[in-house]
Amino acid sequence: MLIGIDDTDSPQGMCTTYLGAVLAGRLFRERMRVREARLVRLNPNVTWKTRGNAAIALDVAGDRNRAFAIACSAVEELADFSCNNTNPGVVVVDTPPDPAFYIKAVTDFCQIDEAIEVLEAAGALYHGYKNKRGLVGATAAVASVFEDCTSEILVYRHPENWGTPRKVDRQSLFDAEKKTFPHTWDTVDTANDVVVCVPHTPDPVLFGIRGESPSWVTVARQMVQSEEPGIEQIWVTNEGTDAHLLNGRIGDLCEGLSYRVEGIVADAPSTTTGGHVSFTMRDGNLTVRCMAYEPTKNFRQIIRQLVPGDEVIAFGSFKKGSINLEKINIVSLAHPVTSRPPICTTCNKRMTSDGTGKGYKCKKCGAHAKEQEIKEISRTLKPGWYEVPPTARRHLAKPLCRGEPEY
Repeated sequence: MLIGIDDTDSPQGMCTTYLGAVLAGRLFRERMRVREARLVRLNPNVTWKTRGNAAIALDVAGDRNRAFAIACSAVEELADFSCNNTNPGVVVVDTPPDPAFYIKAVTDFCQIDEAIEVLEAAGALYHGYKNKRGLVGATAAVASVFEDCTSEILVYRHPENWGTPRKVDRQSLFDAEKKTFPHTWDTVDTANDVVVCVPHTPDPVLFGIRGESPSWVTVARQMVQSEEPGIEQIWVTNEGTDAHLLNGRIGDLCEGLSYRVEGIVADAPSTTTGGHVSFTMRDGNLTVRCMAYEPTKNFRQIIRQLVPGDEVIAFGSFKKGSINLEKINIVSLAHPVTSRPPICTTCNKRMTSDGTGKGYKCKKCGAHAKEQEIKEISRTLKPGWYEVPPTARRHLAKPLCRGEPEY
């Protein structure tokens, strides 16, 4: 069977993956074999999400009625029902529903009624609490099929430590990154000297390591020195896969969806108050604004070097009329030039304009010239892929250390 759970956390605490890890242990003690634990990230632009918009699914061998009862009991015990926006959902199915529901949930928006229709068709056991919104994520989790997948080991704190400062040795995290990158990633941000994998929210997570396989995240995890952990769980996940991206075209983008969009840089990038950098991209007569916000740090330096005529592919979410950049592929560079009056070949002095349409004249000797001096501007920017730093990377965004995206 597949057990799906979603929407058990709140900004004040709890974590759906922690609940899933606890549930896996309880099922094991009931002699039910947990064959896989799956962490499913969904559309990152959902406004009512808590943090990373994650649901979980457990692939379990055992009695489904008993498993459903244990799962509901765990949710009722651990979910943060005090939060108005916490609306858990629990789902148990014998076989996965149509993966189309998962694809829609990770790239678009799904309604509660849609989830219930899918569950009824699948003959599922399910229970939605409060407004039942968690059924959407729980259904997507059990319907998920990963064309590409990664791993994450999540290490959780003892409950008595929740809400207190985390004790994780900083240097051990940098050592783990150095030892295992690119097989693991986003443990730290070396360019900005920032720890990434330790959260600052009052939830049960102590730290998490993302990587290409269970073995690699385990290698990195074993190098980390920290306070005594409570429980740990390795998850199979769609993190770092670009599963949220759709192919889009300027003029045809929908609010809250994430895209790959081709276009030509239409104007010189500008920096606004707060350090945000923007430029306009065009496709024919249609345009869209692209944004590199201040948290993307050194990525903005790449964007500032773009000039009109550069051909690019922008990757990111379309929100409030802008593509919020996650990465960019600079396909080809324009060759901007400067022009100015020529130098007199006799006097070696720069000429001045002799009037509109009359060319140029040397003030010293009176010599004339028709053509201005044209010079190509030298550029250090190179075609290729550029991405935001780990501190600004979304869970679903595929890091370039995994290889260049296919599209």
